[in-house]
Amino acid sequence: MNIQLKQKVQLSDDDTGSFRPDVLEGLSAEPKKLPSKYFYDKTGDRLFQQIMAMPEYYLTQCELDIFQNKAEELVKAISNINESFDLIELGAGDAMKSSYLLQNLLEKGTDFTYMPIDISGNILSVLQENLNKKLPGLEILPLEGEYFEMLDKATGLSKRKKVVLFLGGNIGNMEVEEAGQFCNGIKNRLNPGDLLLVGFDLKKNPNTILAAYNDPAGITASFNLNLLTRINRELDADFKVENFEHYQMYDPVSGACRSFLVSLCDQDVHISKQVFRFKENELVSVEISQKFSQQDIRQLAVDSGFHILSEIKDSKNWFVDSIWMV
Repeated sequence: MNIQLKQKVQLSDDDTGSFRPDVLEGLSAEPKKLPSKYFYDKTGDRLFQQIMAMPEYYLTQCELDIFQNKAEELVKAISNINESFDLIELGAGDAMKSSYLLQNLLEKGTDFTYMPIDISGNILSVLQENLNKKLPGLEILPLEGEYFEMLDKATGLSKRKKVVLFLGGNIGNMEVEEAGQFCNGIKNRLNPGDLLLVGFDLKKNPNTILAAYNDPAGITASFNLNLLTRINRELDADFKVENFEHYQMYDPVSGACRSFLVSLCDQDVHISKQVFRFKENELVSVEISQKFSQQDIRQLAVDSGFHILSEIKDSKNWFVDSIWMV
């Protein structure tokens, strides 16, 4: 996560079925780790909403500021292709931010089709219902499935230019090398002249960043520790949650903001017939939220086969939507 603007990761049936092997593999690794995509059970959903509302969690408003107040600049950058296009959004969710862009495009008479991609058919139904009411002239083609699988489908539906949105700073949920592979995977599915708009959370005062993930109310800690409760419930494990605590760190040089769970004592945890031994003060990695400098973004674009057309920042210069061309 999420991050950057945290966004709920919807799980497919395959993801749900891989919960046990992913947990067993992660806890068998050295150092131990747990995938952050499994944060979101019913309790995790509720805690996630509380995180989004925290005053310290600046990310919630940053990209929304861009889409609410600078939609015309986004439209101008996107319209550089000077022809009709398909607007493809990866992980569209409820399209809360992108709806401002969609409205602005419609008002300017732009010829485009909106193709939201999400793993959740339910959220796509909600999206379509809401946008049909709010933007009745919008042509929508929802695509339910994994990012690259549905991107392959979307690019094969027409020969029009493609504009791909990847918002919320979700690029930061990957290690730097993984982010490069991801962007390169998008580029390999596009044609010369196609565009990619990516949201990046920028490096800033380290205390501001750390406070967003280490709130004094302990909501983020509860959110992360809830993963152990979920493992207990769904995988018949015996984690003693009180024997772990949340630890957050931010390295302002690398830009990596990392979340860990810390074992407070020597202890054994059983999952099915496997035993996992934790030493006192041993760390379990659960999430990365990568922050970027302008140079980091430029390098990522070049390494992935893009060049930067335009960059639009929020009013605080804390977040940027970067528009790239293949």
